[in-house]
Amino acid sequence: MDTGSSRLGRAQALSPQARAEALEEMTRGEFDVLVVGGGVVGAGAALDAVTRGLRTAIVEARDWASGTSSRSSKLIHGGLRYLEMLDFALVHEALRERGLLRNKLAPHLVKPVPFLYPLTKRFAERPYVGSGIALYDAMAVSSGNNTGFPLHRHLSRKGVLKEAPGLRKDAMVGAIQYYDGQVDDARHTMMLTRTAVHYGAAAANRTRVREFLREGQRVVGAIVVDLETGREIPVRARQVINATGVWTDETQELVNARGQFKVRASKGIHLVVPRDRIQSRTGMILRTEKSVLFIIPWGRHWIIGTTDTDWDLDKAHPAATSADIDYVLDHVNAVLRSPLSREDVEGVYAGLRPLLSGESESTSKLSREHVVGHPVPGLVVVAGGKYTTYRVMAKDAVDVAVQGMDGKVPESTTEDVPLVGADGYKAMWNQRHRLASRAGIHVDHVEHLLNRYGSLTTEVLALVEADPELGRVLPAADDYLRAEVVYAVTHEGARHLDDVLARRTRISIETWDRGTESARLAAELMAAPLGWDAERTEREVQLYLERVRAERASQEVPDDASADAIRLQAPEVVPVT
Repeated sequence: MDTGSSRLGRAQALSPQARAEALEEMTRGEFDVLVVGGGVVGAGAALDAVTRGLRTAIVEARDWASGTSSRSSKLIHGGLRYLEMLDFALVHEALRERGLLRNKLAPHLVKPVPFLYPLTKRFAERPYVGSGIALYDAMAVSSGNNTGFPLHRHLSRKGVLKEAPGLRKDAMVGAIQYYDGQVDDARHTMMLTRTAVHYGAAAANRTRVREFLREGQRVVGAIVVDLETGREIPVRARQVINATGVWTDETQELVNARGQFKVRASKGIHLVVPRDRIQSRTGMILRTEKSVLFIIPWGRHWIIGTTDTDWDLDKAHPAATSADIDYVLDHVNAVLRSPLSREDVEGVYAGLRPLLSGESESTSKLSREHVVGHPVPGLVVVAGGKYTTYRVMAKDAVDVAVQGMDGKVPESTTEDVPLVGADGYKAMWNQRHRLASRAGIHVDHVEHLLNRYGSLTTEVLALVEADPELGRVLPAADDYLRAEVVYAVTHEGARHLDDVLARRTRISIETWDRGTESARLAAELMAAPLGWDAERTEREVQLYLERVRAERASQEVPDDASADAIRLQAPEVVPVT
């Protein structure tokens, strides 16, 4: 076992050089743990393993959080609807994790957000729903870490309309307001990976497992391919953790072992609309015939979703259809005074949930609890669960992995390991006006940076101080500074234009043009630190424009098969072969 202490503090940045060094390190000796999959659970497992003193590596075939972990509802929540299913253990666990994330692990990334639960029946519904939400709050308080989440309150119809004037008067007779948490999922997952690297993990995105190494029946590592160069690297490890989410079954097939469970993909789509299109100071949760629909405050926007439908087509780029968009609009318009139209939609994104299943359940009823399996010696599989409980999933996976190791391995410490950017965040928030004055930018931009980078904001502002041009905003994306594009490459592992516009920032869903107006300048800013020439820079721009064209076109057809076929017409940035 090796903590990588010689690299502690030196390789914190997910820079191009750090990635190259990580791939070189993977050629040397044996790791204790190799994690396959760079979503939130894989990143969490890498952090859990390395902070136990285990020599750890993590690889991801595409970009950090490029799958499910960048396309969620962006909530850190207990799952109020699971109380109705009497899944008290899952709710209690999730509420405990919510408090940890908000108050200790990632206060710069996780923020409280209010929601209205509208009541539509005069007498029976309020005590029923009210008792459920009261239990929700009680479970949160009993977790011992509920600071920052106000308790629920009952509202009359008049009180509801004061909070949300944009609601129709006949849409409810009253409501209950409660609080949950919100996170930029892609940034949080990347920060998890970066924290693992800070503690000594070797991490490489755009690196795919081609096959597992075997000695008899035992898995002893993997052959990984650096998709940027085609180089194949044998990585030896005492234990391999498969944390590939909706790709779990495919990864298992590399060892001819599907495991004791099956993972099914459920598609959920979300719409992004401008904040001024819905008059409200609070989010909302609406019951539908299939599940629930959230209207979620998101900076200068609202996120509205989600759907819940079975998906068995391309898993890398699930497509939203015209029917999906109409479904969301129809349901949200049922409660709005001023209905939304297609013209109000700035952005659309579709993601897949990895649900544990048998063979015939409808996706809305499949389990959100996770399982950890050990299908063959040397290989651990973790699947299911929900974003909020990623840390518990990661801990459980590493717990199983270390059972196969000689010697005593320490218990998980991630309950007490803040993510990079957390330490000093509150003090810097108090100094935000001084930071803005020194950098020569508006305090609103500093606040935006602090809620994305935490105390690492000083590193972004250092770029601005060195080159004031980087303190200007990107074209058609006023929330984002040019410095953030450079920083995404030098410190956050971005390798391609898509990584920056879709995940390090959320320009691809927050702007009317979906990032096409920002694409060229962003690519030019990325060119120097990545060593791109003019031809390569132009290729990145064209690939991004093709992605946007294909996504827009796929959203005009009514069915999944047609939408999938259109979306796949856009070429991959880096083919995963």
